[in-house]
Amino acid sequence: MQGFPARRRGFTLIELMIVIAILGVLAALAISNFQRFQLRAKSSEGKTNLAAIRSIEGAYFAESGIFVAAPVTPAAMPGRARQPWPSPSPGCPDCFDGLGFVPEGDVYFQYEVVAAIAGATAVGNDVFTAAAAADLDGDGVPQLWGYVRPLVDGSGAQPSTLTGGQPAAPCPATGTWNGTTGANVLLDTVGPCDATSGQSIF
Repeated sequence: MQGFPARRRGFTLIELMIVIAILGVLAALAISNFQRFQLRAKSSEGKTNLAAIRSIEGAYFAESGIFVAAPVTPAAMPGRARQPWPSPSPGCPDCFDGLGFVPEGDVYFQYEVVAAIAGATAVGNDVFTAAAAADLDGDGVPQLWGYVRPLVDGSGAQPSTLTGGQPAAPCPATGTWNGTTGANVLLDTVGPCDATSGQSIF
């Protein structure tokens, strides 16, 4: 006697819907993590370029005895898309061009250097701060990186001329943000200007 062929059983509609739902959740998590990774990578531009500006200013000061100020560049905050770096840089004959600072390719951040005379006996600008600002996630709240060069006596008390004009809001004169102490106390250190800036925001 010939037996009946084995019955082939496929997926039920409910099983298929469960699989699709699981795949959807996994895809959402993967996309979210990937976007955060992209924002962190873009955020590193500000820190890297400020470190370069600090080094170049130091070399310039060693040769000429002054620090060079540079206005906000580019003029508009790039946002989620990169903006080309203007050439020549606007505002003055020296600025970023005079320093020899040109970032590699287009930028996500605005940059500025404010230089001033700290002491009455100084011949030229002998103190400076630098700032970088960007709105990488497009939420209208800029991410702020900064650098505050300490005075000769090691303090961070900057002249009042250094408190304005930087992108959005500069780091305070006391330094960049220290996540351990929860205060702006890091001098001569490139870092975020507050607890909500830097990679922690992502």
